[in-house]
Amino acid sequence: MTDVAELNTRFGIPGALTFSEYAGVGFAEVTAAHGRATIALQGAQVIAWAPDGEKPVIWLSNDAKFVPGKSVRGGAPVCWPWFGTHASESGYPAHGYARTVPWRVTRAGPLIDGRVRLAFELIENDITRRQWPHASPVELHVTVSNTLELELVTRNAGKKPLTLTEALHTYFAVGDVRKVKVNGLDGAEYLDKVGAAQRRQQIGPVLFTGETDRVYVNTEAECIIDDAEWQRRIHITKSGSHSTVVWNPWIDKAKKMGDMGEDGYLGMVCVESANTAENAVTLAPGAEHRLSVGYRVAK
Repeated sequence: MTDVAELNTRFGIPGALTFSEYAGVGFAEVTAAHGRATIALQGAQVIAWAPDGEKPVIWLSNDAKFVPGKSVRGGAPVCWPWFGTHASESGYPAHGYARTVPWRVTRAGPLIDGRVRLAFELIENDITRRQWPHASPVELHVTVSNTLELELVTRNAGKKPLTLTEALHTYFAVGDVRKVKVNGLDGAEYLDKVGAAQRRQQIGPVLFTGETDRVYVNTEAECIIDDAEWQRRIHITKSGSHSTVVWNPWIDKAKKMGDMGEDGYLGMVCVESANTAENAVTLAPGAEHRLSVGYRVAK
């Protein structure tokens, strides 16, 4: 159970940051200059963000379930310390455990320009230590305004090198995914995970006419979601990320999920800043890695 009173005493900012609790899950409600966001303390998962006067930019399923220990459909889940299925243990959770365990607020406060920044650290337990027996503290820094900035910081506190994969699995809200183009990946190679799992090369913008699950490798490019229905563009910049994942489950797969919502797939697209496949990160003892993203909206 989250101690909301203690969080509000230690970190609350009148008119800018408050903490609440629902069904055993804690939330941080952020009202910054020019933007607002909600962050679930389970997974340090941003579940809502929008600049002032804008429609939601982060998509959350109408059927999303907030249950301790379970992943939430939508938002910006942290996939760590592995992306996708575990390399050797099929019973371990997909995309790692970071999105399903509590994170601790370590710092929070306003910046001089009116932005609000929070820092979280993942809380390990006996189960996570068995699944990932490495001394590798991880933090997430979230900065809210008319832009949203996320920074995932992993440190190797052990005595041996370690290799991990990771992603910020952000769901973006769009008016109609059938009218969306994702620009910035022209010419990039990708692993097509739908069908025969072939390696292909992107030609032109990414369009959506069916299930899409692609891992673009060796790319640090800015991506732009061109949302014709809502007449806006979502810019995604990143550093410390060499993979980009583009995903939409489409009709049949969405129906099997149970928490996507009726026609939910039409209102979302995932463009994920990642390090996976051949872009896995290896950290020497004492080293750290920072995966940073920035989101902004333009007309």
